[in-house]
Amino acid sequence: MGIFERLSTIFKAKANKVVDGLEDPREILDYSFEKQGELINRLRRDIVSVVTAKKQLEIQKAKLVASVSTLEQQARAALKSNREDLAKLALERKATIQLQIENLDKQIAEIQAEQTKLEDSERRLSTKVEEFKTRKEIIKAQYSSAEAQVKIKESITGISEEMSDIGLSLNRAEDKTNKMRAKAQALDEMIDSGALTDVTSTQSSAAGADIEAELDKAAINQSVEEELKKMKAEAGASSS
Repeated sequence: MGIFERLSTIFKAKANKVVDGLEDPREILDYSFEKQGELINRLRRDIVSVVTAKKQLEIQKAKLVASVSTLEQQARAALKSNREDLAKLALERKATIQLQIENLDKQIAEIQAEQTKLEDSERRLSTKVEEFKTRKEIIKAQYSSAEAQVKIKESITGISEEMSDIGLSLNRAEDKTNKMRAKAQALDEMIDSGALTDVTSTQSSAAGADIEAELDKAAINQSVEEELKKMKAEAGASSS
């Protein structure tokens, strides 16, 4: 297969896919029903034309039949008047008109047969169109129902995907939380066992010890001063 044939095949495939996506079976069914209705209307117009032509021939025949009756009367009147030549002429005209009437009868019969065929076709087509209309409405309803179900399921699928993402996020957050808690517990155990020193606690203890030492020193100095003052007072009294 040549490159151009392959490109043509790919283009047709993609075009068919696009057309299939744009095609709505309900619109196609309505369009087909509309075309069938136009066909019935055209068939009915043809029937009207045929009936009109037949009526025109029947009117023409009626006029010729009336002429035949008039010519018979004229021939009889000519014989009574001893005008055999006129009677013969009237009868010749009568025979000619009768031939025309016979031809008209054939044409009328042919048109009647054509009319019968058209009317039969119209009845059969009308029946099929009514059946198609019923099936069309059923198929349209089924398609609409299926389309609604597809949309609902697509929505549910979308929701499920979102919930799945949310579930994964929760699982990740829970895993991180458990790891952090485990790390905190491990650190506590290491501090309690002495493997790690609580720097904060050591610094706090040292600061507390320094304060306590300063307070003790101040108390000692005060005691010494008081005792020294007492001894000086006693020494002054003895001198006196």
